[in-house]
Amino acid sequence: MKKKKTLHSALSLMLAAAICLTMSAYSAKQTLASETLPPDTATYHTATADLPVKALHAKRVDENPYMAKSDANIHHDGYNTDSTNEILPLGIYPEINVSYEKTNANASPAIYFDSYGHAVVPLLGGIAIRDLNAKETKTLGYFSPKQHDGGGYVIQSSYTFLDSENRVVCPTSNNHVLMLRATDEEGNVLPEFEKVLDIDIKAAAEAALGKTLEQNLLSVVFDYEGNLWFATGGFRIYPDRAQQGVIGYIARSAIDAILSGEQTDLSNAVFVYDLAPGEGAENGIAASKDGAVILTNQNCYLLRADSSVKVVWCTPYESVGAKVSGEGDKTTGGGLAWGGGCSPSLTPDLVLFTDNQDPVNLLALDMKTGKVVASLPVLDDLPEGYQVAVENSAIVYDDGAGNVSTIVCNWFGAGNAALSNPDSDSSIQSYANIYDMNWLTKGNVMIAPGVERVDTVKTDTGYEMRSVWCRNDLSDTSIMKLSTATGYIYGYVQDLESGMWQYIILDFETGETVFTMDVSNKYGYNNMAIGIYAGNSGNALYCPTGYLELLRLQDRFVYLPEMPYREVDLDKAARNVLTQEQFTEDGGEGSVASWGYTVSAENVHPKTTVALRMNNLSGNASDLKLYAYGADGKLTEVSKELWSFTDETGAAANMLSDGTLYELRMSVADGGELDLSETEKEIRISVVLGK
Repeated sequence: MKKKKTLHSALSLMLAAAICLTMSAYSAKQTLASETLPPDTATYHTATADLPVKALHAKRVDENPYMAKSDANIHHDGYNTDSTNEILPLGIYPEINVSYEKTNANASPAIYFDSYGHAVVPLLGGIAIRDLNAKETKTLGYFSPKQHDGGGYVIQSSYTFLDSENRVVCPTSNNHVLMLRATDEEGNVLPEFEKVLDIDIKAAAEAALGKTLEQNLLSVVFDYEGNLWFATGGFRIYPDRAQQGVIGYIARSAIDAILSGEQTDLSNAVFVYDLAPGEGAENGIAASKDGAVILTNQNCYLLRADSSVKVVWCTPYESVGAKVSGEGDKTTGGGLAWGGGCSPSLTPDLVLFTDNQDPVNLLALDMKTGKVVASLPVLDDLPEGYQVAVENSAIVYDDGAGNVSTIVCNWFGAGNAALSNPDSDSSIQSYANIYDMNWLTKGNVMIAPGVERVDTVKTDTGYEMRSVWCRNDLSDTSIMKLSTATGYIYGYVQDLESGMWQYIILDFETGETVFTMDVSNKYGYNNMAIGIYAGNSGNALYCPTGYLELLRLQDRFVYLPEMPYREVDLDKAARNVLTQEQFTEDGGEGSVASWGYTVSAENVHPKTTVALRMNNLSGNASDLKLYAYGADGKLTEVSKELWSFTDETGAAANMLSDGTLYELRMSVADGGELDLSETEKEIRISVVLGK
């Protein structure tokens, strides 16, 4: 195999401007990023990077009719792609804003969204809908096992998800699965969630299997027929310890009956597949129209519900077993899994995951047959003293034209080496038990580096894999995300020279660092090894930290040029991708020529100029039309007298060039034809460009 070449970040745009903390509307104080900042006022600013939009085709994920129409789980969708079609920040006058945690033991470690846009997050062993943009994270409604259900267990948030009715479906530490009604029919949050389903999965599985299970419930997911698939296991399942595990499903008919208040005999509704002792799942389940895909520590399965667990195929893979640091390594921890460390990720045609060999291989399996159609060693050119363990699910992006891109990240070193002890229980999800103390206190210097993009290309004779780029200078535990709307990969890493924890943006095509924004050099600002989360506003990238602060990276893409001292609330500003179909259906003529922008501004003058910053425009400005949404949800053209394009100085811009930052300036009258707000001295507009 041709040796991979490491991309260095010589062309990276290192932002050297001082980071500022806005202290009031009129003055700003220069501050070092390493200072501890008051969380109720913390806003970090830096110079604009203004990244050009490099939009990709939307991800190919068939909509699951039983899942919420949103980024409904921690991997964004049932395919576990870790990609989103939402817009993410582009470095347009970027800020890092903070929501401070005073209730939870840590900042929200998992975030998913219902169809109404509510953020669903863990809370004190339970689950809640919370305002993550408030200066102090605010709970709107919640369910607490201790307060509402007698206690004795906690909700396992990693594999919780939202269903099509916006109910929260969650496995628990006592081997139950709960379904919680969190909103009413209009989408209003219930102060106390209603438990509408509670099934002891382990007991039901043991009754169906006729054996005692020694593994606990790990993960659940709905297939495309609404059956609830489940798997037992843990972070590290040793075959030689011969624990009895199981995979199976609860029939949709039984779930519907329970939700209707009927008495249900689960003996006729729970179907299981007997795993060999010592086999068990170590991560989440994926689902597509073809069935449920479960990766155990030894095999990958495609399963279907057929009044039994139908094994469509079972593909074994190799592993060298649980990995821990050895003598001479630059790390002290290890990996988490005995087998492949990541949840399986899907396309309509392929199943992708990494094995746990040395070197680690990326495997692509045919969805229909389970045959390995392509494989390639990954992260196999690291500096001396580092091992590889891929513990976070890979980003998988199918461009719809025969090319599937997979981004894999090394995670080795973050796991507690003591997990290899015979009496260790990896199901105890505490930081002391799961994570290496040296990583927690010393940072990413204790993590093995490596981020690589591999493309699986469909050819006339099958599939082949090739390495596109590899970065051996990045150590990441943040479960990076891909935005198809912008064409960039987003992460949260630590600069190993300065010690700075920072947001980072990589060019999807080249892997180069095109944006960084410093947060702090204090060790507690690690991302807790659980990921970053794309918001649903088109302008927020959330990252929890160990300092009880939930960070969100945002673009200040809107401002009031006549009142620059008055900042528009970014949490009331949104950008969304408007499809041509939706644009036409809503009344637009011609072609959609921009993203949709919705912003609100308070305490405005009778007539106010609003400026939207955008950098994905080209051609003659006179060829563009501005459309605004009315209260009826329909688009109408805005008079040319009310809007214009300028450059950043306010000078008129007539010829537009893609990648250059322009301002779309609109004159908006309070209560006028563009104003969607009924509140006096508040304006709300929703606009899009057409051509």
